[in-house]
Amino acid sequence: MGGQTAAPQLAAEAIVAADGYRLPLRHWGPVDKPRAVILALHGFNEYGNAFDDPARFWGQLGIATYAYDQRGFGATARRGIWPGTNTLTADAAATLRLLEARHPGVPLYLLGESMGGAVAILTATAPGHPPIAGLILSSPATWGRQTMAALPRATLWLSRLLIPGMTFTGRDLGIQASDNIPMLVALGRDPLYIRATRVDTIDGVVDLMGRASDAVAEIAEPTLVLMAEHEQVLAPESVERLLQRLPRRPDVVVASYSRGWHWLLRDLGRRAPQRDIADWVLHPGPALPSGADQRGAARRDLVTPPAPARAAAGG
Repeated sequence: MGGQTAAPQLAAEAIVAADGYRLPLRHWGPVDKPRAVILALHGFNEYGNAFDDPARFWGQLGIATYAYDQRGFGATARRGIWPGTNTLTADAAATLRLLEARHPGVPLYLLGESMGGAVAILTATAPGHPPIAGLILSSPATWGRQTMAALPRATLWLSRLLIPGMTFTGRDLGIQASDNIPMLVALGRDPLYIRATRVDTIDGVVDLMGRASDAVAEIAEPTLVLMAEHEQVLAPESVERLLQRLPRRPDVVVASYSRGWHWLLRDLGRRAPQRDIADWVLHPGPALPSGADQRGAARRDLVTPPAPARAAAGG
């Protein structure tokens, strides 16, 4: 982020950051008197339009959704260049304050998908962060170096040192992010979707995810975490660490979807998690319409049994 030249502004089609950098902005749902407001942060190599389908659905229920292209992604300047973790979280915090001013007294939620989930975690746990009604994490990416094997860690370090500008597509990894094939085909043709990623950008996002993984235990707000049972993008070790480190409180709800893939909110079965988010926002509580909270609780107990159970197991 450059030097501050003016106060951040919420323009019609962009967030103008304090350094003058423009973040293209999209808005769905009611303009006046929404029942709730969601600021949605997109995933790695994507941009704000990723929330078009869920945001249209939430808009029918009176929920307003805002999503901007994060720095280095979508239609922003210096697209493909990693902006730095602190810059990403500063942009999110500034936007939350702008939305709070636009919609005073309306519950404001921060949603992050994949990489956006890592940004959301760090934004919500930073000292002096803007107040939010709750945190929503969809397939949050917390795959840092803590859960990487020694060889990939060393390879990434050496590549960052020697070939920072070389790009990789990941096309041969055989990873599927969703069962919604028409959506995947359309995304592959989208000129704003980044297909080839620089090594130093990969290194940056790994740092972001690692910091978010460490910060998970510090989450103080009501939180809804949505997990996919057909996850292929995130390493199982990182998902297990996330479930272990999440605070065990009644207002921290884990939902697990048997039909879900990484892009839960755009899958063929997307209406279930979309409806669960809307219900949790409008009627906060531990139970979800789909019952995915029960699967989530059971999944979490597999990796970290509740305290009384641990005590009993220890004799």
